[in-house]
Amino acid sequence: MDRAELQMQFVYALRSHGVTNADVLRAMEATPRAEFIEGVFRERAYEDTPLPIACGQTISQPSVVGLMTQALEVTRRCKVLEIGAGSGYQAAILARLARRVYTIERHRPLARAARMLFSRLNVHNITVVIGDGSLGLPEQAPFDRIILTAAAEDPPKLLLEQLRVGGIMVLPVGQSHAVQTLLRIVKTESGLDYTDLGAVRFVPLVEGVAQDVLD
Repeated sequence: MDRAELQMQFVYALRSHGVTNADVLRAMEATPRAEFIEGVFRERAYEDTPLPIACGQTISQPSVVGLMTQALEVTRRCKVLEIGAGSGYQAAILARLARRVYTIERHRPLARAARMLFSRLNVHNITVVIGDGSLGLPEQAPFDRIILTAAAEDPPKLLLEQLRVGGIMVLPVGQSHAVQTLLRIVKTESGLDYTDLGAVRFVPLVEGVAQDVLD
């Protein structure tokens, strides 16, 4: 099967799972997922499935990435915070939609590889920070949008404080080894509005910076 046909199937899979926003579909079509995957798994880049990456982490299922991105309602004026850069796939998609993306990664090898990849792909509106994602990035707050690619037991209070009024947060919530719920939270003048976007499964949100073997 040639690349064009794979690409067509990829977009069809996204649409069939409810990713219908034209801007999100364009951003995902233009972001080469294979670049964010290493070794034998590269040839499966167009499959709608999560795949292993370094440091025991995973690159998320494209349809879930699409649904989360769609739920964020990112505009060109948005400053976005992502918790859990991984190999950088989600951030690269957000970068096509937002003014600026800050992404925090606790695994140094992943953060370094993502930085180099963004440079090679000429993506210049992403800042990769090595740090504890549960603390957010208070020096850059408030953010218009916040996305977590790791599951918290509850929406982290520190991160909600870094979301501006009118801003949107999308995150998986639930016990680390059970099925989690994808939540969309809108911060309003009078409080927080929650929307349940369905069941998902993500790695748990872990505090601190990892001490990786390759550090």
